[in-house]
This record gives sequence, structure tokens and C-alpha cells, in this order.
Amino acid sequence: MTRPPLDLVPADMPASPLIHNPLNGVTGGIWGTRRDGRPAVLKLITPPVGGSGPAHWAASEDPGHWNYWRREVEAYASGLATTCWADAGLVAPELLAVDERADGTVALWLAEVDGPPGTAGTVDDLAEVARRLGAGHADWLAGRGPRAASPVRYDWLARDWLRDYTLSRPVTEPVPWDHPVAVAAWPGQLRDDLSGLWERRHAVLAATDRLPRTLCHHDLWPANLVFADDGPVLLDWSFVGPGPIGEDAANLVLDTFFDGLVDVALLADVADAVLDGYLTGMRGAVDPALVVRAVRLTGAAKYFWLAPVMLNRAGGATGQTYDGRDEAAMFAGRRPVLELLTRWAAEAMG
Repeated sequence: MTRPPLDLVPADMPASPLIHNPLNGVTGGIWGTRRDGRPAVLKLITPPVGGSGPAHWAASEDPGHWNYWRREVEAYASGLATTCWADAGLVAPELLAVDERADGTVALWLAEVDGPPGTAGTVDDLAEVARRLGAGHADWLAGRGPRAASPVRYDWLARDWLRDYTLSRPVTEPVPWDHPVAVAAWPGQLRDDLSGLWERRHAVLAATDRLPRTLCHHDLWPANLVFADDGPVLLDWSFVGPGPIGEDAANLVLDTFFDGLVDVALLADVADAVLDGYLTGMRGAVDPALVVRAVRLTGAAKYFWLAPVMLNRAGGATGQTYDGRDEAAMFAGRRPVLELLTRWAAEAMG
């Protein structure tokens, strides 16, 4: 959909499509436009439609499902998105309006956030996001601030996002660990480590179950950040729900580099800075050694499926490709991040 429906944005009003995941059945489109004379972002939320998009990105009617179609609408309408970590200095865009449409879709109107995108952030910027995130997680653990009005009453929060999302990724076995593109890009030890991580996936997830739990965003990465003048703003609350400490911080490190949006030469600096920032924010809430283990463990849990999916797709073997992106370059570019992932797994699991 190149333009939003005319009942939402008249033909004579500018509307620029914004980048989003086109595979996700929840999102009908996102546009930068105007509402009531001010810059706005319009997000069209769509209910489940049979046969629309790949099954592993299908929208769900189940409020606890990892991809429940109305979750972001509810997160804004309830005030959770805009208040849950506000005391820690991490906020969501202002909600302008929610329009329930006759065709069953929902128009979510948000104030446009002015500032550099997260992909333009420095190492220090990401460390500061992690510090605020840690403070927000600590508040929830301690029952401070907005935690006093616990969201357990919200049945639309993701029930077990980390497990449900990761186990829904489309991996076909046996995984071709010796595929030529992998052999060319990944040393034998890395392939062995990735294979071992895949085989231990259920044990890794079980280990995350024993971590302290907090409120998680579940999709914290630079594409969902804007660095406004008065502090970072966190976008896309479609996956919000309870989860283990460390998960959001781990994702901020790993997903910053997996899609090549930030120079991978900064990986070690970002990993150290995000961990240090998160530890600072969490200070006094959880033993620091457990926080470090949680980041490493949840990072391994979040991406144990990625290498198998890459290998399934290699050479178009499953009919899914990388949309014209250079396959060999992608395998080579992700090598340092996957090496970090397997190190984290080894250190966390022993």
C-alpha cells in the first residue's frame, strides 16, 4: 500500500511511506503525514487475514501470542508505552488518536519524533539507552514508579515472547552446516559452535526461565530508536510483555549489527558499552554477575535460530532469499556477531 486510505489521509495531504517489516501481518503500512496541523506518524494495524504473508509472521487473535495484532494499540491506549519507563528517561511517542475503522483495521496516530535515527547514534548514545533501560528494568523489579500499577491485569501482554518467537522461526532440519557459502565465510569451529547452540536451544530457553523477570520491549534496536533533544524515544511496542532481565540489552547489541545498519567494527565497543550502561542502570537491583550472565544467555536464546535459517535459505534452497542482498557478503558480515553470540552462549551455559 503506497498511500494510506483516503478516509484517513486525503489525497491532497502528503504521506510518505516509512520503512517497516513488510512480512509482519500486523502492519498494513506506516506513513509520515500530518494530523490536526502537526507532523504525525500513521500506523495501520490489521487483524489476522488468512493466507496473508508467511506463517511465521502471521498476526494472531490470541492476546498472549507473541504477534497479537492489537497489542501496540492497547499499549498506547492503556498508557503503558508512554509511562512504563518514563521515570528512567526512556519514553514512547505521544499518542494522538486511535481510529477504529469499519473494515476492522485500526489507525494508530502518533506524534512524529524529531531527532536523529537510532542508526546514527554513537557508542555513548547506545550506552545511555542501556543505562536508562536498566533503570527501567530495576524499577519494575523493585515495584517502584509505574510498577505500582502492575500490568498483570493486561491480558494482551506477550505471554512468553522469547520462547514463542524463537521457536516459531522457520528452520528445516537437517540444517546444512557444510553448505559451501557457510564453509567459505565461517570457520569450522564457528559452524560447530552454532550447531551446538541450535541443538541446545531448549536448554538455553529453560535457563532463561530461571532469570529474574521484568517488563521487556522485545524489539529494542537502532531502527526503533530516535534520539530526540530531551532523550531517546523508543518506537514499536508491538511485542511488549514480561521477560527475563538482559534480553532487551542483548538485543540492542546483537540486532544493531545483524542487518548491517551499523559498522561491525564497532561491535566490541558497543557490546562493552551497552553492558556497562545496563549494569549501571540495574545497580542495586540484581547481582552484577547475574546481570552479565543474563545478557549473554538471553542473547543466545534470542538468536539460536538465525544461522540455521540463513543456511536453509542459502542459494534459495527453501524458496526464500535475501531480497537481492549479496549472500556471501551477508554471511561474512555476520561472522563477528555470530562469534560473539557463541561466546556468550558458552560463557552463560558453561
